[in-house]
Amino acid sequence: MRRRDFIALLGAAAVWTVPARSQPAAMPVIGYLGSESPGPYASRLKAFREGLAETGYVEGRNVSVEYRWAEGRYRELPALAKDLVNRNVTVIVAPGGAEVALAAKAASATLPIVFELGGDPVALGLVGSLSRPGGNLTGVSSLSVEVSRKRLEFMNELRRGTNVFAFALNPTSPTSASQLKNLQAAADSLGLELVALKASDEKEFEGMFAAVREMRAAGLVFSSDPYFAYRSDQLAALAVKHGVPAITQSRDFPIAGGLMSYGGDFGQSHRHTGVYAGRILKGEKPSELPVQRVTKVELFINLKAANALGIAFPPSLLSSADGVIE
Repeated sequence: MRRRDFIALLGAAAVWTVPARSQPAAMPVIGYLGSESPGPYASRLKAFREGLAETGYVEGRNVSVEYRWAEGRYRELPALAKDLVNRNVTVIVAPGGAEVALAAKAASATLPIVFELGGDPVALGLVGSLSRPGGNLTGVSSLSVEVSRKRLEFMNELRRGTNVFAFALNPTSPTSASQLKNLQAAADSLGLELVALKASDEKEFEGMFAAVREMRAAGLVFSSDPYFAYRSDQLAALAVKHGVPAITQSRDFPIAGGLMSYGGDFGQSHRHTGVYAGRILKGEKPSELPVQRVTKVELFINLKAANALGIAFPPSLLSSADGVIE
């Protein structure tokens, strides 16, 4: 055998005898379904990432996130959810209300889904029970929807001597009927007249505040709805413009200049969502993770707005507030 042929044969043998190197494991992918845009979600995203980090996952380092934003067009949520399913993400995170959770649930009966909302996930048909979800969904629920009637009680305490209040309702919300029923029961028990004003589009906001002024209602109570919560700046500006005392679920409203808010701690609920997403990435099953209940509820008051409206807060409300903006 010639020397050149012998060297070539050795080279070929070396190719076949070198052990194959193991390929790095594919990075897991979270599908994040948002009803709005990244801007309104900023503080929620921060809390979500903090929760994810508690389980050892950092976006871009050992987990990637595919975002889908409905930009306030909730009718597009089902298609966006289906797109995430088709991209074979590892888990879908569906924060921001019942609309998002229901869209994710309709998109897949097998893919793990972590929801975050303010209503009752059992009543909405998302899980079989809080302690044993039983399917491919689990998540976090706060008390925002349940405390809607408490907002009316706070407004009534603040506006003693008046008996007509307006209630802002999004008719497209899956929880609108139950919230209206609870508010009406609260109004009846307090001897108040409640006038429901419906709005599911930003174009209707101006007319809603104008109607409150025209009917001489003592105040405007907002239902718990993400469409309202994510538009706190716009609602606060209209409340100031029309001189309307109003209360919403989100602290963003008084921070932006509105009168007050009462609702669940969204920071906690979104952090828990991140924790659950991380636990599922580690191998736990949604059916075995009980739905977390965030029971902390926050009352925020804006004294500057109160002064502009000529309203004095009673000491009982001030002392129970979690935050007072001066």
